[in-house]
Amino acid sequence: MVVPAAVSGPERVAAIYLRGVAGRRPRVPIEMDKLEAAAERSMSPQAFAYVAAGAGSEATKRANTESFERWRIVPRMLRDVSSRDTSVELFGRRIATPLMLSPVGVLEMAHRDADEAVARAAAAEGVPMIFSNQASVPMETCAAAMGDALRWFQLYWSTSDELVESLVGRAEACGCEAIVVTLDTTMLGWRSRDLATAYLPFLRGKGIAQYVSDPVFQRLIEDAPDGPGAPAPRPNLAALSTLIQLVHRYPDRFLPALRSGKARRAVERFVQIYSRPSLTWDDLPFLRERTKLPIVLKGILHPDDARRAVDAGMDGILVSNHGGRQVDGAIPTIEALPGVVEAVDGRVPVLLDSGVRGGADMFKAVALGATAVCIGRPYLWGLAVAGEAGVREVLSNFAADFDLTMGLAGCSSVSEIGPDSLIRPPA
Repeated sequence: MVVPAAVSGPERVAAIYLRGVAGRRPRVPIEMDKLEAAAERSMSPQAFAYVAAGAGSEATKRANTESFERWRIVPRMLRDVSSRDTSVELFGRRIATPLMLSPVGVLEMAHRDADEAVARAAAAEGVPMIFSNQASVPMETCAAAMGDALRWFQLYWSTSDELVESLVGRAEACGCEAIVVTLDTTMLGWRSRDLATAYLPFLRGKGIAQYVSDPVFQRLIEDAPDGPGAPAPRPNLAALSTLIQLVHRYPDRFLPALRSGKARRAVERFVQIYSRPSLTWDDLPFLRERTKLPIVLKGILHPDDARRAVDAGMDGILVSNHGGRQVDGAIPTIEALPGVVEAVDGRVPVLLDSGVRGGADMFKAVALGATAVCIGRPYLWGLAVAGEAGVREVLSNFAADFDLTMGLAGCSSVSEIGPDSLIRPPA
């Protein structure tokens, strides 16, 4: 596979300024706060709240970004940076820049083309994508849109091991090159914004495309035991609207899906089995025995967990607090990163997400030992504003910003970025 060249920072800047001569400004806002505001105008209030929300008071979400600001870059002078190599190697594959797309669920809330638009954009920009387990489009469709571009698959460990095995098998079959097991969402966190609107997209049939396209899940719908599932709403106009949404999103013709009740049962079954709070280290061998793909554990924040993951035969760590969506007051990821990197001691790659908002943040994470970083909300904001083109704009901006930051800091390659590139002033 030929890896697309990384976006050159100087060329990207020059192109934007030259278009400005003709009175053309960027369609997708470059400043992150303005990009988020533009996305909010493009989304329904419930959808935006769901994506933007953090847990509780949202202290973790704020800390993720604020903690990056406490690290300061120390540029070095009189170094030849006329030619720069931003590429890194990850599990034997060379990627153009240390940037990946975190799995983000329910992308249909941002744009009707959802995951497929993101997949096309990621492939075009040479940025690996982690397919979401809670996608709005089946993984096979996204894989077809990406050609031979690099993709991984996120796994939420269901209470059904048979479904877990099926999802992993499908990921392998459609060319995913790693399995990313999300550990921090065995239960939904206390998300005040979502609770205030009483809105959960999954109960409306959104974000469950990987499930309803799965043969094992289809059988589990038929075999569902009697018992509590999604609560039945009182019959009113809102409940009728929700029912229509459910049926429209079910992969069957409208009337048969309505009459059979399968769309409603699919949501109820999903609610019953999507996560497994009883998951422990003892379960990891089950997955290790069923795939030869690298397994990356997402949600690791403590050095002891990182060491145990490596000892358990895991192939990578993704330092993440789920964008601040799970535990209010949790440690910011950039603060957790050095301890995890030290614990791993180079035995497996360490990635980071949550709080990355530009090329300087990417640089700081790499300096502290991350092989690559992942972004989530920023590319979703781009999707909401301008679909596939919006995602491409965001990815180009991140790559260009990183290239310029690296060069202006005196580094001509990623390998030259290290702890001595940063200081942390006294509080």
